[in-house]
Amino acid sequence: MTNPARRGIARGRVAILLSTYNGARFLRAQLNSFLAQTHEDWVLHWRDDGSTDETVEIMRAFTARLGPERCVESASSGPHLGASPSFLTLLRENMHAEAVAFADQDDVWLPEKLVAALEGLAEAGDTPALYCARQYLVDEALRGARLSAQHAAARGFPACLTQNIANGNTLVMNNAAAKLVATANHPADTVHDWWSYIVVSACGGKVIFDERPQVLYRLHKNNLIARDRKLHARALAALRRGPQIYMTMLRRHADALAAHAVRLPPTARRDLRLVRAGLRGGLPERLTALACGRFRRATPLENLLFAYWFLTSPALPPAAKPETAAERPAPAAEILEAP
Repeated sequence: MTNPARRGIARGRVAILLSTYNGARFLRAQLNSFLAQTHEDWVLHWRDDGSTDETVEIMRAFTARLGPERCVESASSGPHLGASPSFLTLLRENMHAEAVAFADQDDVWLPEKLVAALEGLAEAGDTPALYCARQYLVDEALRGARLSAQHAAARGFPACLTQNIANGNTLVMNNAAAKLVATANHPADTVHDWWSYIVVSACGGKVIFDERPQVLYRLHKNNLIARDRKLHARALAALRRGPQIYMTMLRRHADALAAHAVRLPPTARRDLRLVRAGLRGGLPERLTALACGRFRRATPLENLLFAYWFLTSPALPPAAKPETAAERPAPAAEILEAP
């Protein structure tokens, strides 16, 4: 007999969360791809982040077309927060939905995207679960499709602190996962998909990576993350930036998790203590943290650079006061440019 919880999520209503910002050029194609979904039980919740082009007019016309029950503008719409705070605001406003799906304004969803996500989440039952998938990387005109990186399996916690595999434009969470992320205070300059992946993994949730591509990821010069640069160019850029941005975000994510340690299972709490001790301690503490077999990036070359940075970077004390704009490193989005 089919588990009722599994059957429910597979058929459930999805809250699509769309944060817009000067997206008029590509927005209509994404909206049309929502209408083409084979899973039709969804409601679009959108928040504009201070657009100065025709984005808001396009969204309000779409609302008039679908009706206010199917397309809902956030009461917080208007002020500019930045992409990730805007998405996390939408998540907090919709954390009681059966499932939530992040959507970027300039992509195109393939028709089976929501069906695939809900079928994957159904396997988790009531366990917090996060679904993500591969993408087709395309140019501005949706041509030249090539597959995004392959991830055989999510490696859990604390590997999630070292590297994000959750492509935000494919990410869908069940209700239990959405509540975990929405009620966890996020660190400054994080990105919403990486933070969601970290929280769900650390709290013992299930992360499902679908090898089937579900989104046309449009690459253009205004992409926030993963601009259309070759692997060697991204690697050189990461080496030029050095470890400061990466290590600072590692510390911020670990410290933010520590504030919610009561939610973590015992093994995750122990691993988090080891990581934080390594970030603030000397060579013995760092070697102890690296001895955790789960504290790894995906490939040997990536892991070699990660271990070198972790062992040689200056100890990072807890932030005693908020950083000034001059002191603050670049956002975590830049980390995702690394190979």
